[in-house]
Amino acid sequence: MSNTTARVDAKISAILPSWDRIEGNWKQFAGKAKERWGKLTDDELTAINGRREQLSGKIQEHYGIIKDQAERQIADWMKAMDKAEKAAKSSARH
Repeated sequence: MSNTTARVDAKISAILPSWDRIEGNWKQFAGKAKERWGKLTDDELTAINGRREQLSGKIQEHYGIIKDQAERQIADWMKAMDKAEKAAKSSARH
């Protein structure tokens, strides 16, 4: 794991639920991943089955980017989902 990936993982762990949550609810999150990375096929998303390394690899393959860039995209995606979830919870309380 590169230093950049380790730093990104540390930041994610500090502010977001663990990847275990995404992995455990992959069927729900796969649709959101498809929205974000439209080049991924349904079969690929099924095969990924919530494994972050697999998702990162497929993003790299389809978008021609390096691992650190794919990991940053995943981190940004997780932040966006967390933000949307918090906003939904906040509006539900009002």
